Order: sequence, then C-alpha cells, then structure tokens
Amino acid sequence: MELLHSATFPTKQKLLIVVIIATALLTIIPLLYPFLEDPNFLLKQQPPSQNSIIKLQDTVVASHEGCDLFSGEWVPNPEAPYYTNTTCWAIHEHQNCMRFGRPDTDFFKWKWRPYGCEDGLPVFDPIRFLEIVRGKTMAFVGDSVSRNHMQSLICLLSQVEYPVDASVKDDDYFRRWTYETYNFTMAAFWTPHLVKSTEPGKTHPKYTDIFDLYLDEADEIWTADIGDFDYVIISSGHWHYRPSLYYENKSVVGCHYCQLPNITDLTMFYGYRKAFRTALKAVLDSESFKGVMYLRTFAPSHFEGGLWNEGGDCLRKQPYKSDVTQDETTMMLHKIQLEEFQRAEEEAKQKGKRLRLLDTTQAMWLRPDGHPSHYGHMPETNVTLYNDCVHWCLPGPIDNLNDFLLAMLKREEDKGLLAQVRKMLS
Repeated sequence: MELLHSATFPTKQKLLIVVIIATALLTIIPLLYPFLEDPNFLLKQQPPSQNSIIKLQDTVVASHEGCDLFSGEWVPNPEAPYYTNTTCWAIHEHQNCMRFGRPDTDFFKWKWRPYGCEDGLPVFDPIRFLEIVRGKTMAFVGDSVSRNHMQSLICLLSQVEYPVDASVKDDDYFRRWTYETYNFTMAAFWTPHLVKSTEPGKTHPKYTDIFDLYLDEADEIWTADIGDFDYVIISSGHWHYRPSLYYENKSVVGCHYCQLPNITDLTMFYGYRKAFRTALKAVLDSESFKGVMYLRTFAPSHFEGGLWNEGGDCLRKQPYKSDVTQDETTMMLHKIQLEEFQRAEEEAKQKGKRLRLLDTTQAMWLRPDGHPSHYGHMPETNVTLYNDCVHWCLPGPIDNLNDFLLAMLKREEDKGLLAQVRKMLS
C-alpha cells in the first residue's frame, strides 16, 4: 500500500484515493480475488481522476434512488437455510419448529426479490455485516418479535462467530452479546409498547387483563440507554391488541377494549399512533443519541379459521402471491407507522438526526407459511398453548429481515463515503 503514502501525491489526492479504494471494496471486491496474490497489484493502478470520483458518486446515488428494496416478491432460494436448528444455540424452544416435528422444509427456501433491482438485496453476508459494524453497538428495542429478529441475526452470524454473553443483568429480556473478534455488541431491550406501561392488576386489582399505557411517556427502560448505541432498531405491534387504559398527562383519556363504564373506547389505532409518536420524539429529543435509528414496520400475524384464542391456526406451506391484499388491521397499523415516521423524519432533518425506515410489512405479510403454529413444543407435552402465528420459525422468513438490515447498513456506509468525497471536492 505504498501508493497511499507516497510523497508524490498531494494530501487531497491521497484522501481521494483512500475513499475510492474503500468504496470499490464495498462493491467489486470479488473481482479482486484473482489478483490478491500479486503484492504489487494496487501499485500498478493509476490514481483515479476527479471525474471518475464524480461518476462513482452518481452511480451510487442513482442505485439508491432507483431501487425500492421493500416492493417485490418471494422467489425460490434452494441454497437456504444458512444455519440449522442444530447449529445455532440462540433459538428459543417455541420457535424451534424443526425440533418439534414440522415435516415440511420449503418455508425457509425463499428470498425476497425487489422489483426493478434484482441484485438490490443479496442474501445475508455475515462477514460483510460484521465488518460494517466492527467496533460498534446495536440495540433491538421492542417486543418478542424484536427478540426473534435478534436471535435470527445471531444464528446467521454463527457462520462466522458466536458471541459471548455481556449482559449487565441476568434477565433474558435484556441480553447483551459481544462478538469479540469484531468488538461488536448487540442488545435486546424489552418494551412491548415502547411507552411506559404497567401490567394488568398492578394498579387496578379488579382489572386482571387491562394494561395501563402512558401514551405521552416513552419507556425509560430503553430511552435512558440509547446514547450507548450506534444503531437502534425500534419495533412494536402485537401487544397493542390487548385491552388497555390510555393515559395522557397522568389522566385517563380513554381505552382500547376495556369495557369500563364512562370511558371512551378510542380503539387500538389511537394508542398505536400516540405510542410511536412518543417513541420517535424520544429519539429526536435525545442529546446523547448520535447514531442511526431504524423503524422496522409491523410484522403481521396470520391466524386463519379463528382468532388466536379461538382455534386460529397458520398451516400454509407456501408464500402468498404478491397480489394478496393485507387485512384491514395490518394496513391501518402500517399506515400509522409510515405517517408517524414521515412526521418525525422532517424534524430529524432539521436536527441532523438519522432516522431510517425498514419497511418490511409487505414482505412479511406474504409469508403465512413461516410461523411455528403448533410446532413450538412436543406434541405429547401436557400444556395448554395457543397456535403461534405471531412469531417466526428459525430458520425461516424472519432471517430475511437481516437481508434488509444489511442492505440498509451498506447504504448508510455508502452515504458516509460519498459525504467525505463531496466535502473534499468542495
């Protein structure tokens, strides 16, 4: 690498070469493999001109603007899965579908193909991911589907390395894992509503199934610590279906399905909107958080033949076709998230905050085949459990959320490189 230190190049030119080489490595490193045995290969290359730098900028920007990762279809991927239930210890029992007798395997042999950019979403590359996050930290903030997502990431990364437990407390809801080779730490924060909440019966002993949700108070369990993280992935959904009393300014303003006298049922959509507005505001107002926040949109359930407590199940063996319409509740929850994100994004731009959208609802809606159903425990187990059409089998469709995540991290990295180029050219 003497080229980068040679006194024959001005300082500005050196910096430009560093940026170009770094950017090229992100996109064309496979092409370099045949030449890596030649230690003088890079020395033989001519330094790039400013015109080539500008063209490279234009190419990357165009690829960002012309490729909607989240609009597409599921296509066969016979090479999957990239781990199994016997090679990954991070799988919780109730998502270990293969262990508990699920007979079919086609449900994890699919990948998402965006329309108009077939190469825009390659399958997850664990080494590439770990190199991007080297020396950084990532938090998964939300409910059990958020934890399901993080477990999927651990399993995908197990192809390279297993993490060590770096938890600050002995609590499965708040685990931290460190990849020592890469000095990368990921953490889970359990906050199913994102806002402050109390469990049924704790404040109203007579109401054994009603949560108290303080819609204008973000949950300090996660907001107090987000300044420690470079990436924060926020998600929430299914717990908002449950009966809840809604508080604002410490006073009851209504409820969702509480069936209490003299209290207006504002519906879950009211509480859902307010919860996300409050959570996003907490990120925007945080003086300590300097990283990137990703809002991962709602991952729908797929109960058929009844509700979750009325015998509903999810027994499909194939993804939906791309033209199958979402149910009305999923559409409304997704719409609320998009509206609140767009609202927060405008303020984020003014404050220099980085908010990004992982808009995965449509992709996950098309996967009714990927839930545990009754394959979350042994058939002979003497327990009363509902069919699980909320969480996702591992391996399974939720692994593809990390394809999206890596693609977004790459884009963020590209933006940083391009910003450096523009600054040096100005």
